Amino acid sequence: MRVGFIGLGSQGGPMARRIVEGGFDLTLWARRAASVEPYADTAARVAATPAELAAACDLVCLCVVGDDDVREVLTGDAGVLAGLEPGGIVAIHSTIHPDTCRELAEIAAAQGVTLIDAPVSGGAPAVEQGTLMVMVGGQDDVVEKVRPVFATYSDAIVHLGGLGSGQVAKILNNLLFSANLGAAMSTLELGDALGIPRDRLCEVLHRGSATSKAVGSITMFGGTLEGLAPIAGALLQKDVRHAASLAADASAPEGSVFEVADTALTLMDHSR
Repeated sequence: MRVGFIGLGSQGGPMARRIVEGGFDLTLWARRAASVEPYADTAARVAATPAELAAACDLVCLCVVGDDDVREVLTGDAGVLAGLEPGGIVAIHSTIHPDTCRELAEIAAAQGVTLIDAPVSGGAPAVEQGTLMVMVGGQDDVVEKVRPVFATYSDAIVHLGGLGSGQVAKILNNLLFSANLGAAMSTLELGDALGIPRDRLCEVLHRGSATSKAVGSITMFGGTLEGLAPIAGALLQKDVRHAASLAADASAPEGSVFEVADTALTLMDHSR
């Protein structure tokens, strides 16, 4: 399978490297020439436009930031869909609204292209260890066809159902992560009021039964959200907004998870 990859950021970049080092024919595109320079030591080729990349590929993976970025890269005049042949597949690794996936899937289907959603979780360290989590929504046969590519960077490829279901799972994951951040910060503030040194309480929470990915992140940044805010603040805000939209569409109660998540997002806003 010939693979194209667009979105060579802190997570997408290592994913692309794992694909080419896994023996797949890989083509890259980036807006800035500097973004593809780190792959000069690999067999990856570089395309001049997303359309040129797509014309050389069977599968195009997108790992750009948000909904508008995905739309632009896919549907622009020199976008992926301008070059991808019928029978081609697009995998959206970006975390975007499920409705955006469905909208774009209809556009792609009109020219014989299949779109699946495959958002990821774990960050660059997980990619480098081959343990990234991939949450997939789409047709069974298409998911199985691309599974060997995903397996170059993931040992946890979870097929959740039809198109958009991967995005729903990722958004809920990030909602709970945000809520865990808020709960952890509230606990640390209570510890401050009760006279427990924050660094010591971080150690207890991180090593005790209350530990979580959120507690680990806060501990790594010295018991605050200041280090995490520039990295994840805007992305988590986007995903919590998507979660609220999904809850409203389903007439589901938002519950206290949103309130606790908002605590963390407010603190990160103040930290940036």
